Order: sequence, then structure tokens, then C-alpha cells
Amino acid sequence: MRQTLLCHIYVLGGLLSFGIRYTSSAHQCTVSREVADCSHLKLTQVPDDLPTNITVLNLTHNQLRRLPPANLTRYSQLAILDGGFNSISKLEPELCQNLPLLEALNLQHNELSQLSDKTFTFCLSLTELHLMSNSIKNIQNNPFKNQKNLIKLDLSHNGLSSTKLGTHVQLENLQELLLSNNKIHALRSEELDFLANSSLKKLELSSNQIKEFSPGCFHAIGKLFGLFLNNAQLGSSLTEKLCWELSNTSIQKLSLSNIQLDTTSNVTFTGLKQTNLTMLDLSYNSLRVIGNDSFTWLPHLEYLFLEYNAIQHLYSHSFYGLFNLRYLNLKRSFTKQSNSLGLLPKIDNFSFQWLRLLENLNMEDNNIPGIKSNMFTGLINLKYLSLSNSFTTLQTLTNETFLSLAHSPLHVLNLTKNKISKIESGTFSCLGHLKILDVGLNEIEQELTGQEWRGLDHIFEIYLSYNKHLKLTSNSFASVPSLQRLMLRRVGLKNVSSSPSPFHPLRNLTILDLSNNNIANINDDMLEGLGKLEILDLQHNNLARLWKHANPGGPVYFLKNLSRLHILNLESNGFDEIPAEAFKDLSELRGISLGLNNLNILPPFVFDKQVSLKSLTLQKNLITSVEENVFGKVFRNLSDLDMRSNPFDCTCESIAWFVNWINKTNTNISELSSHYLCNTPPQYHGFPVMLFDISPCKDSAPFELLFTVNTTILLSFIFIVLLIHFESWRISFYWNVAVHRVLGFKEIDKQPEQFEYAAYVIHAHNDKDWVWEQFSPMEEKDQSIKFCLEERDFEAGVLELEAIVNSIKRSRKIIFVITHYLLKDPLCKRFKVHHAVQQAIEQNLDSIILIFLEEIPDYKLNHALCLRRGMFKSHCILNWPVQKERINAFHHKLQVALGSKNAVH
Repeated sequence: MRQTLLCHIYVLGGLLSFGIRYTSSAHQCTVSREVADCSHLKLTQVPDDLPTNITVLNLTHNQLRRLPPANLTRYSQLAILDGGFNSISKLEPELCQNLPLLEALNLQHNELSQLSDKTFTFCLSLTELHLMSNSIKNIQNNPFKNQKNLIKLDLSHNGLSSTKLGTHVQLENLQELLLSNNKIHALRSEELDFLANSSLKKLELSSNQIKEFSPGCFHAIGKLFGLFLNNAQLGSSLTEKLCWELSNTSIQKLSLSNIQLDTTSNVTFTGLKQTNLTMLDLSYNSLRVIGNDSFTWLPHLEYLFLEYNAIQHLYSHSFYGLFNLRYLNLKRSFTKQSNSLGLLPKIDNFSFQWLRLLENLNMEDNNIPGIKSNMFTGLINLKYLSLSNSFTTLQTLTNETFLSLAHSPLHVLNLTKNKISKIESGTFSCLGHLKILDVGLNEIEQELTGQEWRGLDHIFEIYLSYNKHLKLTSNSFASVPSLQRLMLRRVGLKNVSSSPSPFHPLRNLTILDLSNNNIANINDDMLEGLGKLEILDLQHNNLARLWKHANPGGPVYFLKNLSRLHILNLESNGFDEIPAEAFKDLSELRGISLGLNNLNILPPFVFDKQVSLKSLTLQKNLITSVEENVFGKVFRNLSDLDMRSNPFDCTCESIAWFVNWINKTNTNISELSSHYLCNTPPQYHGFPVMLFDISPCKDSAPFELLFTVNTTILLSFIFIVLLIHFESWRISFYWNVAVHRVLGFKEIDKQPEQFEYAAYVIHAHNDKDWVWEQFSPMEEKDQSIKFCLEERDFEAGVLELEAIVNSIKRSRKIIFVITHYLLKDPLCKRFKVHHAVQQAIEQNLDSIILIFLEEIPDYKLNHALCLRRGMFKSHCILNWPVQKERINAFHHKLQVALGSKNAVH
């Protein structure tokens, strides 16, 4: 049907809103391109300062009483004038004379009461005239005689008592005549004679209390294709008479909705047998009985509307004769209220057998007891069948339920809201052509073995959402490899992590909905092989643990290899962590939703691989900072961003970059001013983020660099101190090893030295075992080192004091093994130490090595032996390590000390 010109007034204004806009200084009219919108401005006269080239003028909802032609002279280019919803009571003929190009005139909801012969004399180009909701009681003479181009005339909601709009033939191009909601009680041929040359596609007479159809009333019209008599209260007898009056006309569409037709028989539509009726609307009639052969006279009917009736019994011949019917609407036609006893309605077997060309059958919202064995037999062209909320007892679907559809090329089957609890094996095996199966919003509670879908070789979509409990197995969908859409929302899904995955056979899957299932466990290979998946819904589950770094085995990358994924929904999963590599394979992702989670800090560059991303949703998280290294790259191509209701930290470090981006971007950010508010610091709480002043942030750049440098230096210093404190011995050990491997352990003094022993060892008697255990292995390992040990090397028969003096002279170094026993040994204190130190001082040699087996304070060392640590070089002071792994390092340091020079520089 041709769309009216007036319906484009506001649409045209919207489409051209990107153009140059002009606002009248006096009246605030909005002009976009050639459309002027002056509606809702309380105008009392037509503005006189609008552009002269406008073609559309909207003056609706003002206070105009007249449309003075003189005021419209400057707008001679007008094609559409809308003056509806004003108080206009009279039209002057000169109106159209000054608007020669006017094609559509709308004057609905005004106060017009009379139309004279001269009113529209000059409206020669008019194609649409809207005069509904005025006060026109009757039409005298011929006000429309010059409207040879008029296509649509609307006089509905007036007070007309007759259909007579002229005294001689006119309106030869009229296609729509709307006369609904008037006071027309009779249709007489002489009152419709003015339409003798017309071809009406729509004659609207609804909501008139018509009680009479005079003979030949519709034959007075040249060609009548569509008649609408809804809400006319015709009843059975007037309906039958109406059909006889339509006999031998060109009628194709007949709408008789709500005409109080409660029964049809084989005579009701007899008069239509000489027509080519293709559409019949009998909805909202409380129709109780459709008698056998009621439609036998309508062999050309293609569309039949019977929704919202109260059919008690559908007989085997009720639809006999509808051999060309393609669409049948029986929505809410069979209800318990169909009869006084509240019995369930009946549908006989083979009731639809005559509808061999039927393609679409709607039987939603009924109370049919069940599906009989031959209920749908004969529907050999049926492609769309909706049985949503249709049956009272359809809890179990078996392999016999749909046998009557075995010969139907059914493409779409809707079984929602039928309280189905179980689908048995082979239920749909006879529906080999089925492409879309909808069994959602039921009470299915079972384990899916895969046999339920056996025979669905061409299935495209299975909708199972909103059922009770579904348990999956590895073979749940093995028999439907052609499946492209699988909806499993809110089904209490169990065993989704089984191995191999239930979804592995679905290599052609493009949409997968697993939302609202409280799923907590997913294997990293659950979606493996779904290379064609484009939309994945996982919102409202419990997947937070899978992306935690503390998760046993690390984060689970369950999104890997989904290279063609376009839409990803992960809302309401409790995520507080996102691994840096979570989205690495999703290069074609266009929209991702992570809203209603607990995300705070996102890893840098987490979205950098999403170069195609257009929509990003992060609303209602715990995000405080929007940083460039996280969002900088992904924000470049973004079309829509939703980060509402996050507790933003309004500081330079946190949101300065974000605020700067907001002020420059063309990205759509919904509710930016009201739902992007600062949470901290306290002085900015509740302050709009977009108004945060970032100018001071630019001055802090040098200080940020200084802070970074200072922090780096401080951390480096702390690290070095800690390293020296805990690992100095190891560093020293490896340094000495490296140096002395190059230089050697021994140094050559300026004067050649002749010594028999490398060192004389002074120790307390109680420490002799330790001395023997440590120094003997060193002698065996290195033949160049020989210690003078009193128990082994003193000459027999020589006095001890003399032996001590001689041994010290023949030793290059003197080693003191210092323990608390040594400090108390009288001989060591009075003679050995004194003689060794005296010799070292006299010879000007640095030859003493101190080995501390215990922690001896310096004051005790000085008090007992008159020695201090400060008297000796650091490499000549050794501490026996507690840790066994450091003993090798001790031996190495002792070798270094033994090989050092004796001369003091």
C-alpha cells in the first residue's frame, strides 16, 4: 500500500537534521533543509519570516483559527501543509490558489463544520486530504469535484450520516476513502454514485452502526478492492446480506472484525462465490461455531484471520474449500470459555486436510487438549507452525507426537510455554526439513543424550532457553552438526565441563547462549573447534575463579582460538581479574560487555589486539583509573562506550587522560553527565568527570619525571644495600675467585722469603680437634700449603717455649683461632700472643690472621690479648660460617689471606 505523504513530515525532518538549521527569531520554528517545524509553539498566526523555499510546513498543536492565504503567499513552494490540532473553523478558496504545488493538506482535529463547492476549487495538485476529527455533519453539492489527482480522503470521526460526498461522478483516482466513526446507518447506491469511475483499494466504514445495505450499493462504485466494516455489529443476517451485495464486485479484501458474528454456516458467505476474495478477517467475533463447508464459496482465499474467537468444535469439513489458503491465524481461538460448561474445545482429525497450500499456521494461546494422531494431516506445504501456549496436556513429546506432520516441509516449529517436561528419543525424526525449533519457556528436566534431535538433518537453530534442568553429555548435539544457533539460557545447565566438550560436534555454530546458568567450571577446550562462532553469551554465571592468577594451574583461557567472534557478553560473573592474554585471539571482536563485575585494575594493553572493537561496556565495576596504556589503543575506533557508575578517582594520575579523550572524541557515551561521577578525593565526590579540570595536570609533568628518577635511584640504593647485607659473602667469594684465577693466590714480596711453614696456628687446647679437621684437608688438597701444628710438628726434646719461638720464626703467617677458650688460656695470653705480635712489629710485617670461631666482642679481645680488629686488614680477619654451604668460601678466603704480602704499606 502506498505510504501517505503526510506521514513523512516528521521523518523527513529527522533525516535532514544534519543539515543547516534556521531558527525564526520571533517564533522559534526549526528549519532543516526544506522542512519547517512550527509545532507546539502556541502560535495564533502563520509565521512570516520563514525561508521562502520550504516545501513542508508543520503547524500542528497551536492556536490557529484561520489559515489566511495572504500569510502563505511567500511559501508558494509548499507541497505539504499540516495544520492539524488547531481551532481552524473555515478554509478560504485562495489558500490553494497561493499554494499551487500543494499535494498533502492535513486539517485533522480542527473545527471545520462545512465544506462549500469553492473550498478546494484551486487545489488541483492535491493527492491527500485529511479532515478527520472535525465537526462536518454533511456534504452538500460537490466540494471535491476538482480533485482529479486525489488518492486519499480521510473524513473519519466526523458526524456524517451519509456516504454521499458529491452529486455527480468525480474522484476518479481515489484509492482510499476513510469514513469510519461517523453516523452512517445505511449504504445506498445513489449515495455512492459519485465513485462510479473510482477504483478503491480501501473503503473504511468501520465503527458505523450500519443496518441496511440497499441493492446494488457496492455496484455503484467503479471497482471496490477493499472493504473494512470492523466494529459494525452486523450479526449473521446482515453479514449474509453484505456478502450478496458484494457478489460480482472486484472485492479482494474484506475485514469483518468484531461484528458479533457468532456462527458461520454453508450459506453465510454464499454471496462471495462470484468474487476473487483473497483476504477475510473474522477476528474478535466470539465465533463459537464454524459449520461444515462454511468457506466452500471462497476458493481464492489466501489469508484468513480467526484470532480471538471462542470456537468450541472444529469439524473435519469446517475449512473445506480453502484450497488456496496460505495463511491461517487461529491465535486464542479455542479457549475454556468457549462454552458454558467450561469444557475444552475439540479439533477433529483431518480438520486441516483441505489446506494443501497452507504455509503459515498460528495456533498460539489456546487450550487444546493435545495433538491427535491426524490433527495436521494434509498440510503438505506447511512451513511455519506456532503452537506456543496451545495445549493443556503436552508434558512429554514422543516419536508419535508429530507424525501427522511427516509429509509437511516444516521449517519453523514453535512449542514454547506448553509445560513440556521431557523430549523422548526420535521425537522430531519425521521433521527432516526443520530449520528452527523453539522449545523454550517449558519445564524440560532431563539429560540430553543427542537422540532427541535425531533426524534434524537441516536444523539451523534450537532454542532451549528457560527450562528447568538440562544435563549435557559429550553426545548431546552430535546428531545436529548443521546447527548454527544454540540457545541455552537459564536452564540450570549441568556437566558443561565434560570431556570431550558437548559443543565439539557443532563446527558450524555461530551463536551460543549459555547465560544465567551459574556456571563455575569451564575447561580451556570447551569451545575448541568452534571456529565460526560469532556471538557468545556467558553473562550471569560464576566464572570469576577461572581468570584468577591464584587459580590452581593458573588462568583458564577458555576463549582461545575463537578468531571470528564478534560479540562477547561476560556481564555479572564476579570477575575481579582479567589475564593480560584473555582476549589475545579475538581479533575480530566488535562488541564486548564486562559490566556488573568487580574489576578495578585492568592489565596494560589487555585490549590492544581488538582492532575491530566498536562497543565496550564496563558499567558498574570498581574502576577508579582510566589509563592510556590500557584503553588508549582500543578507544581509537570505538563507536559506543559504557563505563557508567564506576567509582572514578578524580586525580591527574587516574583520569586526566580520560577527560582529555572525552572532550575530543565523537564516540557515543550514554549518560555522560549524570552517571560518570567522581568518588574520590572527598572534595570531588559526586562531581561530573567530564568537568574535571585537567589544566594543572600538564604543569606536573616535569615533577613526574623527577619523581620517577628519584624513586628509581632510591629503590636501586635499597636493593644494593639489601643485596650487600644478605649476599656480600657470596659476592666477595666469586669476586676473589675471579681475580685470583687471573693473578694467582700468592704474591711475591720485594725480598725473597724462606719459610718452612705457611702459617703457625695458635689455638686453645680445647680447639685442637677443629684445627686438625679443617687444616689437614687443606694440606692434602694443596701440597704448597703446610701448617705448623704444635701436636704434630714440635721437635722432640726441645723445650715448649723454645719450640714456639722457633716455629713462629719458620712460619710465614701466624693464625689465631679465637674462641673463649683461647681468651682464657694462660700460655696463649702471656707468651704466644705476645711473642707473635712482638715479632710482627719488629719485622714490620702484616703476618697475623685472625679466625673467629665465635662472636667475640672487641673489648674482650683487647682485654685478654691486647688485640683489636682495627689493627689488621679486612682480608686477614675471617669468621667461621654457620651455614655449611659457605665453608668453601671460607677456605677460599683463607687461601687468599695466606697468599697475601706481609709487608705493611
